[in-house]
This record gives sequence, structure tokens and C-alpha cells, in this order.
Amino acid sequence: MKPSNQRPRKYFWVALLCAAVVASTAPADAKVKRIVIDKSKSEAEAYGGKSFGKAGTYEKVEGTAYGELDPKDRRNAIIQDIQLAPRNERGMVEYSVTFMLIKPVDMARASGVLFYEVQNRGRKIDPGGSAEGHAYLMSGWQGEIPPSTGPNDTVAETLWVPTAKNSDGSSITGPVLGRIKNSSGNTAPLMVYTRTIPYLPVTLDTKTASLTSRASEGIDGASGPLTKIPDTDWAWADCTKTAFPGTPDPHKICLKNGFDPALLYEVVYTAKDPLVLGIGFATTRDLVSFFKHADKDDSGAPNPVAGEISYAVSQGASQSGNYIRSFINLGFNEDESGKIVWDGAIPHIAGRQLPLNLRFGLPDGASDPYEPGSDAILWWSDWKDTVRGRKSAGLLDRCRATKTCPKIFETFGSTEFWDLRMSPDLVGTTAAEDIPLPDNVRRYYFPGTTHGGGAGGFNPAPPAAARGRGGACVLPANPNPESDTERALTAAMVEWIAKGTAPPPSAYPKLADGTLVQATKAATGFPSIPGLTFTDHFENPLIDYDWGPEFKYEDVSGIISKEPPVIRRALQLLVPKVNEDGNEIAGVASVLHQVPLGTYLGWNITAGGFFKGQMCEFTGAYVPFAKTKAERAASGDPRRSLEERYANQEAYVAAVRAAAEKAVRERYLLREDADRLIQQAAAGNVLK
Repeated sequence: MKPSNQRPRKYFWVALLCAAVVASTAPADAKVKRIVIDKSKSEAEAYGGKSFGKAGTYEKVEGTAYGELDPKDRRNAIIQDIQLAPRNERGMVEYSVTFMLIKPVDMARASGVLFYEVQNRGRKIDPGGSAEGHAYLMSGWQGEIPPSTGPNDTVAETLWVPTAKNSDGSSITGPVLGRIKNSSGNTAPLMVYTRTIPYLPVTLDTKTASLTSRASEGIDGASGPLTKIPDTDWAWADCTKTAFPGTPDPHKICLKNGFDPALLYEVVYTAKDPLVLGIGFATTRDLVSFFKHADKDDSGAPNPVAGEISYAVSQGASQSGNYIRSFINLGFNEDESGKIVWDGAIPHIAGRQLPLNLRFGLPDGASDPYEPGSDAILWWSDWKDTVRGRKSAGLLDRCRATKTCPKIFETFGSTEFWDLRMSPDLVGTTAAEDIPLPDNVRRYYFPGTTHGGGAGGFNPAPPAAARGRGGACVLPANPNPESDTERALTAAMVEWIAKGTAPPPSAYPKLADGTLVQATKAATGFPSIPGLTFTDHFENPLIDYDWGPEFKYEDVSGIISKEPPVIRRALQLLVPKVNEDGNEIAGVASVLHQVPLGTYLGWNITAGGFFKGQMCEFTGAYVPFAKTKAERAASGDPRRSLEERYANQEAYVAAVRAAAEKAVRERYLLREDADRLIQQAAAGNVLK
């Protein structure tokens, strides 16, 4: 039974605030040493005092945690460059991290489960409260993200990590690659995904760097001829207000004759002062362990959830899911006292590891060319990667050795196969066999979904054309949802870790049953749909890069010495098989996918710009069925029309009801979500 905290709320806050500012006098050991609550940001009655079922009202506790790491501890020694980080008088490496804890006001009503919500690219996450009484924790983990600077800044939580230096105090240097695409005008920032590259050049002398352009770049990693731009024709500068060579700016490039959006530009330069970004794994480990186990910090400030947390579960999507995979692989699920950190982990729509534990790491990348992440161990069970000449290994090797492996749900959809190189996780680089899952891992595939899922609904009309990160896509956006199934699986994870209730069986495409195939029209069985061209091997391939001898491929750690890397080979990957409608047949289908209104694709096509005709990044598509048989026949569409499938609105609603009830029985859908979906279908206009 969890102890109940009966202290009045106002005295709790006074004690917490006063104790938090007292200097620490505890013995020197590596952990979270001090927490300081920011009362101006915290809310004693969050969400307007809304009550969440039996859990009641929630509060938000925001603040900063100050911690230390012992670089000699085996659990920290894996952090790249921690031995080159400055140390305090106790020989420890310091960090500070902001956090937000969302918890029931009355912890006697809490479930005892803490969800660690991994932030995606620093964007704010606020899951709200829950009727079950779960607590939620968010914190910074990307040390290269600058602190919030204003009310419109979307960065919620940040992390301060030290800069690595040579033993004599001089700057460490190394190569960094920046890419500029779809740019016009004469000034362009050096970006990785949507954020400025944080590493400054050693010098603004362009003779020490290289700027090139190219007119084409294939999806298979093959690139068109390079054109070197003379160092006299560009500058590290901003020319938006001042003519070339402009105002010096180490974050931007000014091109004398302007950028051509039809060209791709790459700059390779020598950067200085790498951040010790791998500390971002250790801070999460220490913070979760503090809230899970500690009574108070070293200054006597109480843990706001002391004695109330029995289990911790991590959740993260896309980049954040990659973070979870690397966190486990690198051994951070064991805290410094040897205890397990996360009892459960749900990496969602994530098929790679995260390039965080690297010198000059750029974790904001997103599986673009020349970005590390898929070089690593990608599978949960031990498997020998003979194609890339690697030893037998798996993501769970370190946690198995310390008996700290969490229970894992791996969830993902169609776009992850097409654009995020998912198939090696299932069948390795040889694609010759299904790699079996360990007993503590379940895998759930959401067929026919875009990256993160669509908005749902039962509207047969196509939405507007989708937009990917690189601009407009050719085809309409994919509405097929993932969130309904995710909610049911999250509940199943809690039951698994807290009650030992076995979760629903894994469901995903396999070689053994013929549902995972080559990415060709013939192999997938994709139909000939009017106006839609299916291109064989359209998937984003796995590129085998040579990053240099100091790069630790299995862990995406170490030092990159070759920029751009040498391409050894491009490996074609597998994708799910489809039925006569072009809809995928394996996995845990949403209700909408089971009672379809069209073809739901995990891929889309870029409409314009440098990458015209290639994959529209992280974006699926929707191709609706004809409404009537006559419409279908007139267009030559081989897919049956809506009236041929369902006859009328009542029959369609009945089909939705049957699919929803089946999903509830199989525990892939919650009762309340099933009721909502049935009501939505009844209110829709599919065949009215």
C-alpha cells in the first residue's frame, strides 16, 4: 500500500521551496543532488481544476534538477568524451536539467505508475491527467537545444551539459557536414532538420572549408556530379541586409551569386568545442530514479512523489522512440545503485538508434542521407550482421547482463517501412529470416498508416494534399489513425508490469507467412489504380556508411572522422504485402482500415523542389474508392466501389460496429474508444 501524504498543500510547498535552496552537504556521490521547484511555472490546480475520474485533480510541478556523474563509474564511462569534460572539486561532471512532473494532487489516489514522456526535438508534451491516476514526467535530454527565449518558443525542457576540452584546455575539433536544400536568396542557415547546427567553425576563413553543389541525388544514395564552389564566392555571413561578403555569422552561409533551389548544397567544415551530449541519457536515468526511489534530495528538499511510485514506463515517438532504443542499448536502464529504471518501454514509430552519444553529434536528424542512426544494432534479439561484417549482438545485451531489461512494446506503421528503414529490425540486413522476439518484447504493426497516424474519422472524401517536411506531396493525406490502438496497448502495458497480465499477442508482417516482401509492384500485389504510379524500390534504402575507424557502429557512438562518409553499399529493404485494394494485410488494423473507404498508403510523392518525384518525407497517402459502380467503371478503377462493398449507410455502420467489437475483445481497442467510433460512423455520410 502506498503511503498517503496528509500534509496541507500550502505547508508542503513552503517546505519544498525553502529546502530546495539550501546548499548540499551530503556525501559526494553521483546522482541528482538537488531539485529546485519553480513556483511561478508550477500549478497546484492544473487544467483549470478539472477532475480526472477517481484520480481527482492534477498539479504540475516544474523545476530544475542539478546532478553529478562519476566518469569512473562503468555506467557512465560509455558516455562519449565524459573523460574530457570539466570536473568539480569532487571529481564529478555536473549537469542541470529542467523537468515537469504532472501528478494527482492527492497521491493516495495515484496508480503508482510514472510515465516518462520523451520529448521530441524539445517540443512541449503535456499528456494531461488520467482517470487511472498515472503520474507523468518530462525533462530535457538534448544538450544542444538552447533554453527557451520567449513566450512563442516551443522548447519546453532543456539540458545543460559541459563542453569537452583537450587536457591542456584547448578546443577539440572535428569535421561537420551541413546540407542546404530548396533554398533561394543569397543567405541560408546551416540546419539539421529544423534546427540550426550548434557547432561553430574553428575559423571563418572559407579556405579551410568546402562548399559544393549537385543537381541530383538518388533515393539509393547515388549522387550526381559535385561542383566545388570557389572559396572566394561564399562567406560565413548574413547577406540579407548587407551585400556580399555580408555581416560575419558562423551559423549562416552567404553565396555571392545566390542559391539555386534546383541544387543541393553541402558544406564540410572543421568545428570546435563538442558538447558531451551523451549525458542526455544519464540525466533521464538519474531523474527517473530520483522520483521513483528517493525520499529527498541532498539538501533535504522532499521528492514530491516520494514512496508513491512503484513502476516507471517510458513512451516516445519517432526521434523520441529512437532515444528509448539507444537508452536501453547503451545500458542506461540500470541506475547507479544497480536498480531498474524503466519497468516498461514503448518506442513508437522508431526504427533506428539515436546519434546522441557522438562527438559533434546531431540528434535532430531524421534519416536523411549522411545521417548516422541505422548503422547500429537494430534488432532486439542477438543476430549476426554478416552483410556489414558485425558480430552477433542485440539491443538488450547490456540490460540482460545486469538483469535490468524492461518489458517492451514496439509499435509502428507503414511509413516506417517505406521511409524509416524498419525492415532490418525484423529480418536483419540479409532479409533472409525472421529474427525472433525475446520474451520481454511484443511488436504491434499498424497497417496502412502514415508516420504517427492520421486524424481518423469516417469521411470518404479525400482531404487536401498532404505536406511533408520538404514541401507539398502529390497525394491527399492519410487519415488512418494509430492513436486508438496505442491507447489500448498503453493500458495493456500497465497491466503487464503491474499485474503480470500477459499482453495481446504480437502482430506484424513476416517472411514466414509471406506478408513481408520486396518493394515491387509484383511482390506486393499492388493494384493498377488510375492516376497512381507505383515505382519499384521506392523505399528509403539502408546505406552502409564508412564513418571512419573511431565510429562505434553497433552503438552509434564515438567519433566521426569522415565527412561526408564513404558509401559502401545501399541495401534494398522489405515492405508489407497488400490485398486487391492496395491495403496492407498484416498487423493490428484500425477500425477504419478494417472497414476501408479507400487505399491507405505509408508513402507519398514529393510534388516539387529538389526532391520532386521522390519520397515525400514521413508522409502517407489516401486514395478514396469510387462511390458507385458506375463511377468505378468509368475510371477503370479495379477496386470495388463503396456501394458494392457496403450497399448503404446502415450496413457500413454495422461493419464498423463488428470491427470495433472484435478489437475490444482482442484488447486492441478500449471500450470507450469503440463506442466513440461507432457513434462517429453512424453520424457520417459514407453512403447517405
